[in-house]
Amino acid sequence: MLKDFAKLQTFLMVIKEKSFSKASAKLGISQPAVTQQIKFIEDYLDTKIVERKKNGILLTKEGEDLYRIALRLEKAITNSEKELLKIINKEFTFVMGSSFAIGNYILPNYLGEIKKRIGNEVFMNVDLSSNVIDQLIDKKIDVALIESPVFEDGIIYREWVEDELVLFSNQPIKKHLSADDLMQFDWICRNEESHTRRLTAEVFEEIGVQCNNFNVLGVLASPTAIKESILHADKNSERPLVSIMSRHVIQNEIDNGMLYEARLKNHKIMRKFYIAYSKERKHDAFVDNVVNYLLSLHKI
Repeated sequence: MLKDFAKLQTFLMVIKEKSFSKASAKLGISQPAVTQQIKFIEDYLDTKIVERKKNGILLTKEGEDLYRIALRLEKAITNSEKELLKIINKEFTFVMGSSFAIGNYILPNYLGEIKKRIGNEVFMNVDLSSNVIDQLIDKKIDVALIESPVFEDGIIYREWVEDELVLFSNQPIKKHLSADDLMQFDWICRNEESHTRRLTAEVFEEIGVQCNNFNVLGVLASPTAIKESILHADKNSERPLVSIMSRHVIQNEIDNGMLYEARLKNHKIMRKFYIAYSKERKHDAFVDNVVNYLLSLHKI
């Protein structure tokens, strides 16, 4: 009977109107049809649920129990229909996944415009680039913004903006550093799984420096945690505390004189940020709208 909720809707209308005839008028069916559906429920439950009185109808105890159950079912069905309508009308939450530097320091500036352009709520999930791509493959996110092209079949990758990695400290340091200069600092490093760590290690190898020879005070996964650690480090220490980070992460602090940046002599550590999305969604209007907007942001 639960699969045929129409009969329970008839029952609810009878209770609401307190009349078989009024219920039939509201439902647009004959009164004998209303009577027949109520009888079907009673036969199915093998109990009386409604008693007709001169001044209306009266529910039996079993009828009252059924009424409470039917109301809960009606509410559940109504809510489910609303969810279906959201899908039909494209009223859903658009989920963007991004790596830490992008998600914490770049994307928040544009979420409002993205929301406006697609007319939907936008949620942001921040994680390692590899995990973000996994979420894209699993269809848990709609568009990914990553700092490392984790190439997978079925994914479209679009070059987005350039990013520069710079060495920084809360103390004034030389603008251009040699390999020997790097050994004079205390270091906070990114975790080995991060693209920043892998990219800088490759550059260090080119200039004959091994990260293992640095005086490393800590290894942290979050760019924000690294930045805050260096901001609050002792500014009078003989050995400046340094790290290497996306310039996007520390731009405001550099502009305000709270942090100082430096580069390796004859080396500029550059990388591309990428937009990624499923090939299955390459003609999706929402994905197209977001991707085209992001690509229009030439200078970030």
